[in-house]
Amino acid sequence: MMRQNLSEEDVSLFDAEDDVPGRSRKSKIKHPLASFFHLFFRVSAILVYLLCEILSSSFIACMVTIILLLSCDFWTVKNVTGRLMVGLRWWNQVDDDGKSHWVFESRKDKKASSDSEARIFWLGLVVCPIIWVIFVFSTLFSFKIKWLAVVIMGVVLQGANLYGYIRCKVGGGTNLKNMATSFLGRQFFKQAMAKHEES
Repeated sequence: MMRQNLSEEDVSLFDAEDDVPGRSRKSKIKHPLASFFHLFFRVSAILVYLLCEILSSSFIACMVTIILLLSCDFWTVKNVTGRLMVGLRWWNQVDDDGKSHWVFESRKDKKASSDSEARIFWLGLVVCPIIWVIFVFSTLFSFKIKWLAVVIMGVVLQGANLYGYIRCKVGGGTNLKNMATSFLGRQFFKQAMAKHEES
């Protein structure tokens, strides 16, 4: 696994937008279009899933619409909004030997993205996969098995982006399992020490 740092030229996709004289460079959201589409496809897929049986009687039309929205969301988050809103990106690269390498990049200049954009990015990235996991359980418990493939697709596509960006944020070379284990170990140690001091 590789971890690289992005230079300013690599990250900025829409330099012309930053040079518009009418727009204040101190605005809280520097990339409103990216912020809008970061949430639009995610929320639209969830809304179509929830309202599908009310709006249409065709399961196939609903399924195709939801999968298209999820696919557009996956591509948009992975290739555009992650770079613009938080300065992170990831991808899989296959070398000449046929070996697969995951590449995780982060921008050195953390000031280039605003706190508002980062909050929008991470909230959308974390909350929506949780909602799709809830949909998986509700689909199983309500015996609507035909929807199971759709909700699993939602979990997989949005979960893959979440995993990729967590690896970018935490570090591509860091093993997340080891981090979780050491965190839990520290928490148990703190609790044990607190109980020992009370005694």
